[in-house]
Amino acid sequence: MGLLFSWSLFLTLLLLASVANSVHGGNETDWLALLSFKAQITGDPFGTLNLWNKSIHFCQWFGITCSRRHPTRVTVLNLDHRKLVGPVSPHVGNLSFLRELWLQNNSFSLEIPPQLGRLKRLQVLFIGNNSFTGEIPTNISGCSNLIVLGLSVNKLSGKIPVELGFLSKLQLLNIARNRIGGSIPHSLGNLKKLESLGIGNNRLVGTIPSPIFNVSSLTTFKVGSNQFQGMLPSELGNTLPNLQFIEVSVNLFTGSIPTSISNATKLYHVGFGFNNFTGKVPYLEKLHNLGRLILAKNHLGYGKADDLSFVNSLTNATNLNRLSLGSNNFGGLLPNTISNISTDLLRLGIYGNRILGGIPTGIGNLINLQVIRLEVNSLTGRIPADIGKLQNLELLDLSGNKFYGDIPTSVGNLTQLTTLTLSGNDLRGSIPSSLSKCQMLVGLRLHQNNLIGTIPREVMSLSSLLYLNISQNNLTGSLPMEIGILKNLEDLCVSKNMLSGKIPSSLGSCVKLRVLYVEGNKFSGTLPFSLSKLRGMEEIDISHNNFSGKIPDYFENFVFLHGLNLSFNDFEGVVPERGIYGNATVISVKGNSKLCGGIAELELQSCNSKGYRKKRLPFMKLSYQSLLKATDGFSPANLIGVGGFGSVYRGILDHGSKVVAIKVLHLDFAGASKSFTAECKALKNIKHRNLIKVLTACSSIDYQGNNFKALVYEFMVNGSLEECLHPNENELVVHNEPRSLNLLRRLNIAIDVASALDYLHHYSSEPIVHCDLKPNNVLLDEEMVGHVADFGLARFLRDATCTSSLNQSSSIGIRGSVGYAAPEYGMGNEVSTSGDVYSFGILVLEMFTAKRPTDNMFNDGMSLHNFAKIALPEQVESIVDPTLLQRIEQGQPSSSINNGRSQSFAGSHKLREMLISILNVGIACSEELPRDRPVMYEVLTRLHTSKKALLGDGKWIIVEV
Repeated sequence: MGLLFSWSLFLTLLLLASVANSVHGGNETDWLALLSFKAQITGDPFGTLNLWNKSIHFCQWFGITCSRRHPTRVTVLNLDHRKLVGPVSPHVGNLSFLRELWLQNNSFSLEIPPQLGRLKRLQVLFIGNNSFTGEIPTNISGCSNLIVLGLSVNKLSGKIPVELGFLSKLQLLNIARNRIGGSIPHSLGNLKKLESLGIGNNRLVGTIPSPIFNVSSLTTFKVGSNQFQGMLPSELGNTLPNLQFIEVSVNLFTGSIPTSISNATKLYHVGFGFNNFTGKVPYLEKLHNLGRLILAKNHLGYGKADDLSFVNSLTNATNLNRLSLGSNNFGGLLPNTISNISTDLLRLGIYGNRILGGIPTGIGNLINLQVIRLEVNSLTGRIPADIGKLQNLELLDLSGNKFYGDIPTSVGNLTQLTTLTLSGNDLRGSIPSSLSKCQMLVGLRLHQNNLIGTIPREVMSLSSLLYLNISQNNLTGSLPMEIGILKNLEDLCVSKNMLSGKIPSSLGSCVKLRVLYVEGNKFSGTLPFSLSKLRGMEEIDISHNNFSGKIPDYFENFVFLHGLNLSFNDFEGVVPERGIYGNATVISVKGNSKLCGGIAELELQSCNSKGYRKKRLPFMKLSYQSLLKATDGFSPANLIGVGGFGSVYRGILDHGSKVVAIKVLHLDFAGASKSFTAECKALKNIKHRNLIKVLTACSSIDYQGNNFKALVYEFMVNGSLEECLHPNENELVVHNEPRSLNLLRRLNIAIDVASALDYLHHYSSEPIVHCDLKPNNVLLDEEMVGHVADFGLARFLRDATCTSSLNQSSSIGIRGSVGYAAPEYGMGNEVSTSGDVYSFGILVLEMFTAKRPTDNMFNDGMSLHNFAKIALPEQVESIVDPTLLQRIEQGQPSSSINNGRSQSFAGSHKLREMLISILNVGIACSEELPRDRPVMYEVLTRLHTSKKALLGDGKWIIVEV
């Protein structure tokens, strides 16, 4: 027994000695390569690589598999889904026994190391869904045994290397969703073993080389969302007999769909949508496995009776779940056989064609249908009651046809329905009360019909409704009190009916309402004060009714309101002048003979009151014509930016002596006029060194008779902070000089922005919340001084000491920017100065880490705030922007900078403490709860302290790395 124990101990010691020797002596190539890989990682939120240390053999490290025959040589490196950040070390090319490299779904950046071309044994290379930039290395062809190459969802540019055609064993090539341009090299046709080709969502042009269509092993062919043109070969189905998935949608292909496609009998997905295909669709009777047929947005069909005859051949496709034929030229009747195709069908779309006749009564056989889109055709007859059998239906759109008769009560059986659109037909009878059973209904659109009767109270009880449009019918009675149940309602349109009575006070409970159209009815009485709660309103039209009493002054506080039509009623008294009432281009009060006062542009009679008019800021007058000339006809060459509500152009005024920035509002976008009004109001009475200066506004008519609105600002020669922080994706040079942001400049800009917010929150005549602070909205002048811009979402606070209250619910959703908007806004809280403080905190963290809050690495509980908070103070070096300018001793030559970092950085205690201090400001400002955030004057004090610490002793200078 003792001898056995001694022998076991001896073997154990021998094994441990062997492990130690393999790590610290002998062949160290793979071990050193892995350590080099680890050293390049700057972010590891899961701590995956913490166990990569000497305590265990590297073959036992997470994600590592070693060879059985060669126990110290790595064959598999698999770190998928670990949210790792940083570049990939070129030393990976030393793992000469590597067969599989899996790095998908991380945040690896910079170029793909060309040293990977040394890996002669490599068979699988999957590095998709990262942030790799640069070109695909041409010497990847050195991986002569490669079977799988997956580079999709990165930021790769350049062209597809011709050398990829040398990978004779390649079976899968996926480079989709990158920025690759040029044409497809003919050499890819040499890949005779290729089974899957994915090159969609790039910037590829030209035609597809014919040799590729001769790679008979292909099962998957995805080239969608590029700019390919030309015709598909007529023999496509014969030369690619194994094809299962073909996706060519969103390109510029022309010609007809090859009739031979039916010979590719294994096809499951056929995606030819969004091209310029013409002619008849061939019969597809051999495609028994067909699951999806997508032909929408082409020019297929001739508007003739037999255009849809190919549908008869789809009865053999027993797995068909999606049929998309919309926006073509198909004519004729809807075939009765459509009721006999697969009961697996989920989506049926034949909208925007020239289809005649009625809906086949057997439509109820398709029991799994979730979507029916037949809008904008010439369909007639009654809506079949059989449609009520489709109890899985979620969307039904029959608008823009010629249906007549009643709306069948059986629609109440569609309990999963979220959208019902029957507008633009000739439907009669009443709105069925059975709709009340559709408890998931979000959008109900029955406008432009001939419906009669009253609005069912039961329908007004559908609390799920967001959009209700029953205008242009013959409805009578009143607006039911139950309207107040619709707490989520955003759009209400009941205009051009014969409704009467008063607007119910319960309407004030619809706190999310943005659009209210009740014009052209017989409503009367005064507007209830409860409407003052609807502070998120954007458009109100109550014209052509019999409303009376005074015009509500609470509308002047509706900062998002950009259209108010009160005309042709019986209002009386003084017209207010503040808020929307101060802009004659967005308000109408004509046809109310008892009104007086208001701004001069309304041309109403004087009220002979002793009140005074507030003096308006005198702007220089500019017309549409002058701005058109200043921008050379709004030339693309002068376009310097595009935002959510407008485009910004560089313009020259005063005969070439003054350069300005001109923001032209996109008035066809929802909220653009509201943004214009909010920005004018916010900027006209504030003035600060770090706020963008508005020179004038223009509200006019263009040459086509359309409304035109623009704001003219000082021109900021150095663009936005966004462009300087992320130069890889933006313009690098202005006036042939780099716009670099060293450490001191970043700190100064942060102080500039903090100063502006401190002024807005505490020192302007009325406290203002910006609501959309982000790098794009911080502009830099020629001295790199920061100016806060874009007040399109700004809000005024009446109380100068206003802070956020988690007990206050808001009537509006903040339309700020994802990643920068305070979390309490997403829960419906009122805007507050602490919301701006949160955005500023995120801005500071982004400035000093160069990571956007929307980076792919920030999900599953990880955020930019947590990323910085976890790293401080011990790991501050790992999260700061590696391109930051580092301080070195005065007089020390710049050649001492090594690998993008100052050698003195780690030993510079003072600099390190200063960076920790700044990042802590960002962390404090971006705390989740508003009560935990500082106010801006406290923030400003802390930033000035950091600057003093940086410059105070005069012994250090900032140099560029």
